[in-house]
Amino acid sequence: WEPPSRSPAESMALAALLLSLSLLGRPGLGAPGQGAGTWSRFARLPYPQDQLFLHDTFPDGFLWGAGSAAYQTEGGWRQGGKGASVWDTFAHRPATPPGAAPPGPVDGDVASDSYNNLFRDVEGLRRLGVSHYRFSLSWARLLPNGTAPPNPAGLVHYGRLLARLRELGVEPVVTLYHWDLPQALQDAFGGWASPVLPQLFRDYAELCFRHFGGHVRYWLTMDNPYVVAWHGYGTGRLPPGVRGGPRLGYLAAHHLLQAHAKVWHLYNDHFRPAQRGKVSIALSSHWIKPQRITEKNIKECQKSLDFVLGWFAKPIFIDGDYPESMRSNLSSLLPEFSEAEKKYIKGTADFFALSFGATLSFQLLDSHMKFQQLESISLRQLLYWINSEYNNPPIFIVENSWFVSGTTKRDDAKYIYYLKKFIMETLKAIRYDGVNVFGYTVWSLLDGFEWHRGYSIRRGLFYVDFQSHDKKLMPKSSVLFYEKVIEKNGFPPLPENQPIEGIFPCGFAWGIVDNYIQVDTTPAQFLDSSVYVWDVHQTKKLIKVDGVHASKRKRHCVDFAAIRLQISLLEEMHVTHFHFSLKWSLILPLGNLSLINHTLVHYYQCFASELLRVNITPVVALWQPMIENQELPVSLAKSGAWESTETVQAFVEYARFCFTSLGDHVKFWITMNEPSVKNLTYTAGHNLLKAHAKVWHLYDKEFRRSQKGKISIALQADWVEPACPFSRNDQEVADRILEFDIGWLAEPIFGNGDYPEVMRAWLHRINSVDLYNFHLPYFSEDEKKLIQGSFDFFALSHYTTTLVGSEKEDAVKYDHYLEVQMINDITWLHSPSRVAVVPWGLRKLLKWVKSKYGDVPVYVLANGIDDDQNMVHDKLRVYYIQNYINEALKAYTLDNVNLQGYFVYSFNDKTAPKYGLYSYVANQYEPKPSLKHYREIIDNSGFPGPETPELLCPEEVASCAECHFFRTRKSLLAFISFIFVAFIVTIFFITYYSKRVERRYK
Repeated sequence: WEPPSRSPAESMALAALLLSLSLLGRPGLGAPGQGAGTWSRFARLPYPQDQLFLHDTFPDGFLWGAGSAAYQTEGGWRQGGKGASVWDTFAHRPATPPGAAPPGPVDGDVASDSYNNLFRDVEGLRRLGVSHYRFSLSWARLLPNGTAPPNPAGLVHYGRLLARLRELGVEPVVTLYHWDLPQALQDAFGGWASPVLPQLFRDYAELCFRHFGGHVRYWLTMDNPYVVAWHGYGTGRLPPGVRGGPRLGYLAAHHLLQAHAKVWHLYNDHFRPAQRGKVSIALSSHWIKPQRITEKNIKECQKSLDFVLGWFAKPIFIDGDYPESMRSNLSSLLPEFSEAEKKYIKGTADFFALSFGATLSFQLLDSHMKFQQLESISLRQLLYWINSEYNNPPIFIVENSWFVSGTTKRDDAKYIYYLKKFIMETLKAIRYDGVNVFGYTVWSLLDGFEWHRGYSIRRGLFYVDFQSHDKKLMPKSSVLFYEKVIEKNGFPPLPENQPIEGIFPCGFAWGIVDNYIQVDTTPAQFLDSSVYVWDVHQTKKLIKVDGVHASKRKRHCVDFAAIRLQISLLEEMHVTHFHFSLKWSLILPLGNLSLINHTLVHYYQCFASELLRVNITPVVALWQPMIENQELPVSLAKSGAWESTETVQAFVEYARFCFTSLGDHVKFWITMNEPSVKNLTYTAGHNLLKAHAKVWHLYDKEFRRSQKGKISIALQADWVEPACPFSRNDQEVADRILEFDIGWLAEPIFGNGDYPEVMRAWLHRINSVDLYNFHLPYFSEDEKKLIQGSFDFFALSHYTTTLVGSEKEDAVKYDHYLEVQMINDITWLHSPSRVAVVPWGLRKLLKWVKSKYGDVPVYVLANGIDDDQNMVHDKLRVYYIQNYINEALKAYTLDNVNLQGYFVYSFNDKTAPKYGLYSYVANQYEPKPSLKHYREIIDNSGFPGPETPELLCPEEVASCAECHFFRTRKSLLAFISFIFVAFIVTIFFITYYSKRVERRYK
């Protein structure tokens, strides 16, 4: 499973993007406050090129790994001489009234039981193919009382783990302290609130360096000191649960920094020469973006990062002291470092170890630390900020991922797409922004106890059934995804997903769509039969003469000014076809022939004839549902709409009238355009199919021979992709949705004359199991014969692709009826209305249609996207049109789909706001850049390359504009011919008799 590769436009855009990035500049030598340029820089990057998925690989030697923490996964809290930690004590507190405890475990006593399954975990690492494994040592397991003597069983346990990792060639990245302070130290000294702790931590670190340092190259002194200090000693939300307020929180952080510095210097002075390892501290951060790009808001964003990440990063990476924004805002709350301490703390990290994801973001970040700005999850921008702010340090991402629901088992699609986003953003930071990231660590290797969230969420690559005795690891779909990323070292382009060169054939229909054309039947001034006198002396105006009328002339199509304007706009596009829908409710207001809007019918006749005059084929839909009354005549809407068989018969009568009135001009008919299956009952759908079939047979028997047209139905057909492409369950869900969304109406017409078997089987299942009462009607044998084959082509509208999964993750996006979870791939490009731009979905859809219904002629009758109404931002639509048409070309040339036409939605912003190729501002139509781009594709018949043969298409006599002019004005031509002959005869006689007179006088 791979994301699609760059298109031709995308490849060119990438070069432009890299040029733009170089002009914007990569971060130079960092300094405090220099990261403030991040927000304005990213606001100026080219759109949409910068947001496209990057197909590239990571640098050679890039480190790929997974991680875990002792308290989250080890369990064995009373085994092997382990002492109690503050998390043991905190988790054992009665958090609920007696008898109200939730079912299942609520603490880390057993968790994933990694203590007793060491080789099980390492086997998971072997399967992934990782280069490193981050894990933490349990301070309370090695020093049960927090101080000497050490626990031999603890030393043996971690020694075995390191030995096994060495056998597999997996690099250990070891955290000394991941939140689980020995309870004895909290009881005796008050934990990190005490100045004694830094020295005790140094002693603990020395034990670890001596016993394990020969096998460890990467050490992390502690994880996320922000959470430990602020929520452990300030708010009390986390262990040890001390509600000491901001002052105690800042004091605890002060001691944590001192402790870290002591350990770094210990290693640097006594162990580095022999062990040659590196030491850092894992700092966690959120990302924040301004509500609006203003200088004030950017300062507030900078302050937010200072208060969370800079609190610890600036003393270590810059100057040994806290950020100036903290000093100026917190006054006496913030402890002071002496000059000697500043020098001692400064530079105590060999690399920048970054933790980013669900632990802090949107969860443990206090709202007041956002400073009224907006939290975001942009890892790329955070990496750039760190690069700018802290002197371009080498960055090791030591924790990153998101989470899924605790009820999610093995198809963790949401987790995959967050992982995909974060890895892709890391790649962009390296390739586009010049950030030195040398490693990436997924959190976590396996499901475990998720701190304050308990077991309500899961973050592991491997699934653990916490209720089971053996705690087996079962790979989730994310394992398959991540091992493929590791294997390929990123997301290299695939040859089969490369854009292609080529052209569409002669006669290919290039179209544009307007759901309902602009109808303006205001009569022209030339139809006014009144007589006027010009008052040249006084009012200077025309004065109507009462009672005096000139003879009336017959109406002509040129009298409709609105038609002339629309035709001229369409001509500018170079399209060959124009698709619009008639308004049944206005043509026959009463739903029958007792009242006909002849003026509107004449307008439609004129519009169609004027289209033909300029060689544009009208593609006309008899009915398209709209919100108000489904666009049915009011009487029919009130009497049951499509639930009633009366509507079926009324539709046949309406169609007969349209064929009779417009059939001389319209040769391309759509019975029903995009009937929405989301809003159809099964009875309504049943009647709708019968109505379509009857109208098709009506045309076939009574009108086709004389009018020589074609007719079919147009279905909305967005592609549906399994969220986990490796999951059989997700594939079944995707197949089910395709049948319910498309097959429901397509299978009876293009298939076997009846509904899809998948639909019947599913409805039978849920009716019997879940006590639903959904009845899918049955067709008689005669009805099946009537409906089956009632088409001349397969017309579809396609806008986007949807991901679906089988695991219930988000109740808001879960369909209980079809048991489907809608999933969002956050790496996809999205429109302002959050519609996903997924060009390859069109190709997959067209292949699916061919595989289901054979070599049927196919028209993509609508394909478009909304965009910002500002013309500058029309670049999204340019990208959309370019890439969707290229995928259509692949379907035609590579997959042999019988594709005969492609139509862009939509004509203009007046009738379809934000979707048009023409903007409409101040009563003026202006072509957007996307119109010019589409016209260029039409003129080239696709994407010709240097080796593409020239396309020579024969002229179609029937479409000659001059010929059409003469054919439709025969009486005028006869009169002109008569005048011309009479003139010639008169000249002949004058000349003849003049010469006779001259000869007579001679």
